[in-house]
Amino acid sequence: MSDTLRLSWDAPADRWEEAAPLGNGRIGAMAFGGATGRYALNDATVWSGTPDGPAAALRDVLAAGAGPERLAEIRAALDAGDARTAEALLMTFEGPYSQEFLPLGDLAVTIADAVAPTPARVLDLDEAVLTETLQIPGGTVRRRSWVSAPARALIVELTGDVEFTASLSLSTPLRGTPNGLGLDVEIPVDGAPLHETSVEPPLRYAGADPDFDAFAAVAVALDTDGFVDAAPARAAVHGARRLLIALSTSSRAEFWWADADGEWRTASREAIRDRAMQRADAAAHRAPSALLAEHLADRRRGARARFAIGGRREGTWNIDRDILHGDDAGLKATIAAEFGAYLLASSSRAGGPAANLQGIWNDQLRPAWSSNYTININTQMNYWAAPVLGLDDASEPLLALVERLARTGADVARELYGARGWVAHHNADLWGWSLPVGGGHGAPSWAIWMMGGVWLTHNLWDAYAFGGDIDLLRSRIWPVMRGSVEFCLDWLVPGPDGTLRTTPSTSAENSFVGPDGGTTAIGLTAASDIFLIRGLFERALAAVAALGVDDPLSAEIDRALAALAPVGVRSDGRLSEWSAEVVEVEPLHRHLSPLVGMYPLDTLTPDRDPHLFDAGVRLLDARGSGAMGWSWAWKIALRARTGDGDAAAQLLDEALAPFEGDATRHGPVDGSEWGGLLPNLFSTHPPFQIDGNLGFPAGIAEMLVQSHGGVVRLLPALPSSWTDGEVQGIGARTGLVVDLAWRDGSLASATVRSIRGGERDVAVLYEGRRVVLRVPEGGSVDVPLDESARAALAIGVHHAR
Repeated sequence: MSDTLRLSWDAPADRWEEAAPLGNGRIGAMAFGGATGRYALNDATVWSGTPDGPAAALRDVLAAGAGPERLAEIRAALDAGDARTAEALLMTFEGPYSQEFLPLGDLAVTIADAVAPTPARVLDLDEAVLTETLQIPGGTVRRRSWVSAPARALIVELTGDVEFTASLSLSTPLRGTPNGLGLDVEIPVDGAPLHETSVEPPLRYAGADPDFDAFAAVAVALDTDGFVDAAPARAAVHGARRLLIALSTSSRAEFWWADADGEWRTASREAIRDRAMQRADAAAHRAPSALLAEHLADRRRGARARFAIGGRREGTWNIDRDILHGDDAGLKATIAAEFGAYLLASSSRAGGPAANLQGIWNDQLRPAWSSNYTININTQMNYWAAPVLGLDDASEPLLALVERLARTGADVARELYGARGWVAHHNADLWGWSLPVGGGHGAPSWAIWMMGGVWLTHNLWDAYAFGGDIDLLRSRIWPVMRGSVEFCLDWLVPGPDGTLRTTPSTSAENSFVGPDGGTTAIGLTAASDIFLIRGLFERALAAVAALGVDDPLSAEIDRALAALAPVGVRSDGRLSEWSAEVVEVEPLHRHLSPLVGMYPLDTLTPDRDPHLFDAGVRLLDARGSGAMGWSWAWKIALRARTGDGDAAAQLLDEALAPFEGDATRHGPVDGSEWGGLLPNLFSTHPPFQIDGNLGFPAGIAEMLVQSHGGVVRLLPALPSSWTDGEVQGIGARTGLVVDLAWRDGSLASATVRSIRGGERDVAVLYEGRRVVLRVPEGGSVDVPLDESARAALAIGVHHAR
C-alpha cells in the first residue's frame, strides 16, 4: 500500500456542503477551490460562552429550589406512580443551554482570469493536501492547501509557470475589525440554540467592560516573488510566479483550554494577536517544501490502519462517479473507513478541544444543536474508531474534555444530587457544561439523563484497553473513572424488591405511554443505565487490579454489582428498554440505548447471557434499518457484534447513498426522512453531523476484527459481497494490532502484533477454531489457518481448543 488514496471533484464547490475539509485539530478550513478560492475558517476554541458559565448556571438552578431535597420529592412521587408531578419538579433542575461552536470567518484567495479544469480539486487523504491546477492565460497555476499541525497554520501555496495576479481578503460573520493583514474578532458570550426561536438576540455580546473578554485574532503572512499591495484585511499580489500564504489564529479560549488555572483572563488582546501573527510569520518565512515535508511526516504518525476492501484503495477516485453513484460496495466501504479516519485525525489533536457535532467545521451562526457535545451517543461515537485505527493523538482531547466535565460535574453531583463523584448529562461544551439543559421547558426525554459522564468513561477505558498504557490509566483515566463510580454508587437506590435501581431514569430521547395515557419518559429504570453502570463497575475493578492498588471503593462496587437490578425481556421476546413492559411511543426509535451493552460495551454477549443477548437481537430487528448517519453507524456495529455481516453491509450501503434533498433543511428526527452522503461525503441527518462519518470506520472495523471478551475474532461478520480484501493495523484490546487478508470469502493470512511490552498468550478465534498464540514483546505471530499451517508454525502455538 505504497501509493496514496485521493478523492476528486469535477468542479469547484458552489456551497459549503461541496467544499473539501482540511484541519489540524484546531484550525479547520472548508476549501471551495476555483478562481475565487474561498476557505471557510473555524478555530476549535471559538465558542460562545465563558469559563464561568457552568458555575453561574448551577447557582441559579440551586437558587430556584433544585437540590437533594427536591430530588427526594421526585423519587417519592415516582414511587407513588405520580409521573406528572415528578416530571414538573425534575424540570426545575434544568439550567439554560450549553454554548455554541461558531464560525470564525472566510479567507478568499482569488486568482485573476483562472478557470478550473476537470478534475477541479483532488484531496489526498493520506497526505491531507488539496491540490488544484488552474488554467490562466498562457499557462497554469498550481494551488496546494493544507492545515499543518506542526506549523499551526493553514498553508496555501501557489506556483505558476507564468506570472499570475492574486488577491486575498478576510471577513468574519462575527463582530470583526481589520488589523493589518488580519482580523480582530469579538465572540459572543452567550448563544441560544436554533430551536429556541423566541430568544432575542440569539447571540449576545459582552459589551465594553466584560468579565471575560471573548476575543480571537486571525493573522495572515505572505512570501512571494511578486509585488504586494496591502490594505486592511486584504492584499493584491501582482507579477508573481510563487506565493505562500500562511494563516493562523488564536483566542482567549485557547489560552484557557491550555491552562484553565493560568493567567488566561489577564492576557491582553495584543498577546493574543501576537500569538497568531508569530505563527503565521514563522510559517511564511520557511520554504514550502520544508513546511510540506514536516506536515507529511506528522500525518504519517497518525492513523495506523489501512483498508482495502475489495482489494482496491490507492489511486484517485471520483466522488460522484465512483462513490456516490458507483456500484463497487467494497471500494465505497474502503472510502467510508478511510475518510472517517481522515476526518478524525483532522478534527481532533492533542492539545486542542475534542471534535464536536461537526468536527471542527461549521459555517452557521446558529448551527444545528449548537454544534456542541451531545453526550448521549454522538460525542462517544466520534471516538469509537480512535483506538481501533491507532489514532492515539486524536483520543487525548476527549480525555481533556472529560477531565473538565469531572471538575464542573463534581459541584453538580454534590449540590444538585447530594452525591459523591461527578456527573454530566445530555449536553456539554468547551467550558465543561455538566448541568441538565432546557431552561425549565426542555423535554425530560432528552434533557434529563444522568449517564452522560458514565458513558464517556467507557471511551477512556477503551483508550487504555487498546493501548495498554498503564501510566495513562493511573494518572488520568482512573481518577475520572473513580469519580464516575462514586456518583453511580450514590445514585443507585434500593427498590421494593431490594435490587438497586436508578430513579429518576430516562432512556435517551425515547418515551413511553404512561398510566394516564399520556407520553412520559421518566420513572422506570432504563436498561441502558444498568448496562452502563455494570460495565463501569466491572472495568473499575479491572483498573484497580491492573494498578495493583487497594481501593476502598472495591468493596462498595462488589456489593452494588451483586444487587444491580436485572434487565428484563418483554413478552414478545425483545429486550425491555425500561424496567417494566410499557407501550413505546416510537417503536422504530433512532436511539439504540438499550443495546449499549452489546456495543460499544461487552456487558450483553451470548457468552454471558445467551437468552438476554437473543432478546437484544430481537430488539435490534424491531428497530428496522436506517434513519440518519449516526444511527446507521451504531446499527452497523451492533449487527457486526451479532455476526450478521450481510445485514451490516446492507445498512452501510443505505448510509453511503447520496442525499438528494435540501442539505440545509433540518429533517425530522423520527426517521421518516433518511439522510445519506453530501457531495463532499459528509454524512447528513439532515443537517450534517460528523458522528456518522466517524462512526462508519468503527463499524466497518468491527465487521473484520473484534477483541472483546478476551478473544481476538477474525472476520466475525464478513459480508458475502466482500469476497476479497485486506486490512492492516487494526487495533485489538490488550495492545495488539492485526493485519489480515481474505480471498473468496475466506481468511488467507493473518498476523497479530504487539505494541506493548511483555510476552503473553492471545486467544484467536476464526470460524469456530480457536488457537492460543504467544505474541512476543514488540513482535508478531502469524495465525495458523489449518492443520498443515499449524504444524509449520508450531513454535509460538501453545495449544488449540
